[in-house]
Amino acid sequence: MTQIIAKDIVQSFAGALKGLQLYPAGHPGSEVKLRALCSHLLSFLSQGRELRIGLMEEALLLNEHLFTDSTPGAEAIAAALQGSKLLGLEFHPGLGEKDIRGLLTLLQRKHQPPPSFEAILEAEGVRHITPLIAEEESPREVYGRAIQVMETVFRDARMGKVPSSQDVVEVVRSMVKVTLTAPHALLALTMLKDYDNYTFTHSVNVSVIAMAVGRACALPPAKLRILGLGAMLHDIGKLKIDIDIINKPGKLTTEEFEEIKKHPASGAALVEQMQGISSEVIDIVLCHHLRYDRSGYPIDAKGRTISPMADMAAIADTYDAMTTLRSYQRPATPRKAIENLREMSGKALHPTFLENFIAFLGPYPVGSLVRLNSGEVALVIWMDVNASDHIRLRILFDERGERLDDTVLIELRGGDTRRIVAEVDPAAKGIVITDYMEDLLAEPLVR
Repeated sequence: MTQIIAKDIVQSFAGALKGLQLYPAGHPGSEVKLRALCSHLLSFLSQGRELRIGLMEEALLLNEHLFTDSTPGAEAIAAALQGSKLLGLEFHPGLGEKDIRGLLTLLQRKHQPPPSFEAILEAEGVRHITPLIAEEESPREVYGRAIQVMETVFRDARMGKVPSSQDVVEVVRSMVKVTLTAPHALLALTMLKDYDNYTFTHSVNVSVIAMAVGRACALPPAKLRILGLGAMLHDIGKLKIDIDIINKPGKLTTEEFEEIKKHPASGAALVEQMQGISSEVIDIVLCHHLRYDRSGYPIDAKGRTISPMADMAAIADTYDAMTTLRSYQRPATPRKAIENLREMSGKALHPTFLENFIAFLGPYPVGSLVRLNSGEVALVIWMDVNASDHIRLRILFDERGERLDDTVLIELRGGDTRRIVAEVDPAAKGIVITDYMEDLLAEPLVR
């Protein structure tokens, strides 16, 4: 498909949509625009190829042609797809005027649920158009898909290939959706550390946590996607470093640390080769170890203008490292990690971004083991984004300190007589948080 043909299809499609807005079906004013669209679509499909019109990063995509520059026609089609909750449409050879007429009529209906869209197309005899409908994934499914994507990205990078950005971009988009609707569900999943695949899980966890930081700082969705993508790829440069140095349990030598310090620049150079990667994503990869006071590394990045999202990713990177079991450290509890982060505020970490994130986590973040004034010990498994005193707990120990075989799920709200009075170290109670999180995440975290 040439660029001229792509533009002709977009302009005629948008014109047909506008024609039905201005004139009733069958009116000469709408019919002439409908016939123009039919002419362009049928001419292209007569070559035996299929046509796919869809959305990528909120821009319109026609097969291989991406309309990155905003035009009224592209915006009109994108709005029609979004209004019908569609990812896109596929047009197949054999398409006829009846198919196109039925589609245009349906696209004019606002707030049409996606399942009904497909059903009505079929009921009206539209056989050569397939709607592409986004399936709702659970937070656990999105998180699992992100792990798989990063395994592929890291494998390709190890083999000397430039990884594809498409799957990473798509999974980050899904993660942003969850972050905006049920952010503490994804945060809970970051507690499920896979120590055998630390590199993959750390990359995904930093992305999840970074998006929580961004949400706490009121970033719009488009910026959250950039932040999540940069955070997901932030450590890809470590693939260029000897694995024995990466996994060394003890203190690094000066020479070994100098090797470690190369990974942001190596990662930025690799990410820069990936398709469709913005300068802000590269900034995050390059500067996630350049501390707030700019005393970090790489040294040659100091003095340049840096995206503030690099500082957000640094907070996420630090928080996940603190709460992860390594051969040389016990994991900090979420509340202890917050205490440690505050000690770094204004020096290593951006103070405003950090305080916003801490406020977002709440006084007892998801994954905290806590003691109630009743004497019971419970695990925090969910918190209301809009009211940090509305939380869901699973009681693990009763008021006598006896461990329960059948744990109990409760909810607390501000004003309840039963309340949290302290954090409990899981190790002191013989509790492995992840043993419980696995079961809990099979349940809905938000009612």
